Amino acid sequence: MKMNSEELARLQAVDETVLRACLEAMKAAQTRNGPPDAALRMDRLTRLMVLLRDRADDFCAALDADFDGRARETSLMSDVMATFNTVKYARGRVRRWMKPERRDGVVPFNLFGARVDVQRMPKGVVGILGPWNVPLFTTLAPLAFALAAGNRAMLKPSEFVPRTSALLQSAVQDVFAADEVAVFTGDAAVAGAFSALPFDHLVFTGSTTTGIRVMRAAAENLVPVTLELGGKSPVIVGRSADVGLAAERIVTAKVMNGGQVCVSPDTVHVADELVEPFIVACEAVHRRLFPPAAGDAALTSVIDARHFARIRGYVDEIRSAGGRVVDCGGGLATSGRKLALHLVVDPPAGSRIAREEIFGPVLQVERYADIAAVIDRINAAPRPLALYYFGTDRAEERQVLERTLSGGVAINDVMLQVAAHDAPFGGVGASGMGVYHGREGFNEFCHPRTVYRSGWWDPRKALGLVPPYSKKLYGRLSKALRV
Repeated sequence: MKMNSEELARLQAVDETVLRACLEAMKAAQTRNGPPDAALRMDRLTRLMVLLRDRADDFCAALDADFDGRARETSLMSDVMATFNTVKYARGRVRRWMKPERRDGVVPFNLFGARVDVQRMPKGVVGILGPWNVPLFTTLAPLAFALAAGNRAMLKPSEFVPRTSALLQSAVQDVFAADEVAVFTGDAAVAGAFSALPFDHLVFTGSTTTGIRVMRAAAENLVPVTLELGGKSPVIVGRSADVGLAAERIVTAKVMNGGQVCVSPDTVHVADELVEPFIVACEAVHRRLFPPAAGDAALTSVIDARHFARIRGYVDEIRSAGGRVVDCGGGLATSGRKLALHLVVDPPAGSRIAREEIFGPVLQVERYADIAAVIDRINAAPRPLALYYFGTDRAEERQVLERTLSGGVAINDVMLQVAAHDAPFGGVGASGMGVYHGREGFNEFCHPRTVYRSGWWDPRKALGLVPPYSKKLYGRLSKALRV
């Protein structure tokens, strides 16, 4: 998957004219052909599954090259298989989700045969802007629900993974017609033009800062958006927690993809007396996962030099100020842009790591004395995409759940809430809006259209509900206003 400068430049040659022409062609095809039936929707999803199955090894190789170091197993699990299973889940539920929903009728018309149904109609053409960190899953998972809902789609994967994006473009062209699904590659200028198109719905996954720009561009055409953003996802390790279990699951999740996951734990709040045992346990887990003798092959590289410098900058700032930094790698020698997990313990409130989403293999550890103070700190910050609690104290667990708001929650585990195909996934506030996954993901890409069917008799005249009104009608209506 080597690409020269000319090939990379060609990927950035798409202009707004080409994008608009594709969108218009898709909208015309959707209008001409009408909503696809269940068989066609399931066929499109099957083709997507075949694409992932047949090109799995190619995608793993492309991702390894784009990251300059990403284990095949990581790509197979987090990108290929996670996406495949999501598509398979959606395909198996298309017929059920498509059925009209009977709703309560209008009194008294329902007494005479009138009925109300809600039809889930495809919105039309969905635009999807994907990120670089888990590029297949974050681009194709929303595509699965958009196709299940009967839409067509245009995709713009990240320019930071050019080989993966080029392969996705080629693979999609092989299994989908140009007016079904299309992939466009290119730089930030292409993404900007893409986000300004008059889609029927737009999905963006990425930073909060960029999400604001995408939403602003979409607003010019009143395009509804689904924004999957991020935030400093907190973990609370309560006094009732199994410290060894908490360390194992937090570290295992944090090192996944080099910490470059939107729901990765960012800040761990640990009860005072458990801080040192927690740090020791984290070091032990990391040594077991990445023994020095095995080398750094299983570590995922930070995506590029700029992000690597940013992450090292967090650590260097704390060290320069005399703060505590724990290198969990021990004797592990790293190369290139690979970095062992580092713990930054009790950083000053004004430090960069305390203010910014880390998005890398560094974990902020904060001690606390009072759980109420931790909850207050979480509530004072932007609402995160994920929240995690470790402990067996049900009263404390309930306090955390009831007094905080986040995109999703996991109890005594980390990140597995995203793997729940049948449950919605999305953010709230600064961490995003809208959802995909589950029935809610299907509904996200549909317009719920109310259909009223008249009954066999219209009671309006008999009840005096049409002009000329009787003198008694106002009194009768007023008496009906009872609480």
